Amino acid sequence: MSPITFQAIDWDNLEKTLHPGETGMATWQTLQFPGLRVRMVEYSAGYLADHWCQKGHIVHCLEGEFVSELATGEAVALKAGMTYVVSDEMSSHRSVTTKGVKLLIIDGDFLK
Repeated sequence: MSPITFQAIDWDNLEKTLHPGETGMATWQTLQFPGLRVRMVEYSAGYLADHWCQKGHIVHCLEGEFVSELATGEAVALKAGMTYVVSDEMSSHRSVTTKGVKLLIIDGDFLK
């Protein structure tokens, strides 16, 4: 991973991209650095991810609540102020929310 110089991030000025789920919509604002991705992500009410993910993440819930479903059948509920961490290939997981949620998601080479 390359060094990153100091910078303040004004999320209000970053482009939003839309990513449909199986149901609902995800809106991403993304900063991409070499080996590091930082995203502000919002899931609409009724969102269900359209895939099972095996990528590692640090996911911090800023507003609302969601459930991280694991392919093992487990379901972990997270609400504002809670965080989960997982490395690449350590679980198959997907997100679902009934009311909507706002997340800060960080992933990159350090989670391999």
